[in-house]
Amino acid sequence: QLQLVESGGGLGQPGGSLRLSCVASGGHFSVWTLGWYRQAPGKRREWVAAITNGGNTHYTESVKGRFTISRDNAKNTVYLQMNSLTPEDTAVYYCNADLFLAPILSPDKLNTWGQGTLVTVSS
Repeated sequence: QLQLVESGGGLGQPGGSLRLSCVASGGHFSVWTLGWYRQAPGKRREWVAAITNGGNTHYTESVKGRFTISRDNAKNTVYLQMNSLTPEDTAVYYCNADLFLAPILSPDKLNTWGQGTLVTVSS
């Protein structure tokens, strides 16, 4: 059974940085494709970034050049380094895992979610 525990959220300043972490367990972490998502108040959950088991990365357009996804297979952990934060980045952030990239890019296809971690960007 997949289990996901996100952490690292908090209050960030516009233009500042935060680093999120997610520990994923319940399977063979190293073979998974991993993704980060966010859900802003009143909006649907959206995909933000993905990293394959080979280390290839993908980003939604609004975070390209600002966010970096990475993974540490030894720690069963995926990270999201968020730089140049804007108020529009305010959301609850979630991670997820799947064997394939396609479901990772479509959060509606994923069933198991963690509690998320809240990121608030405000001065």
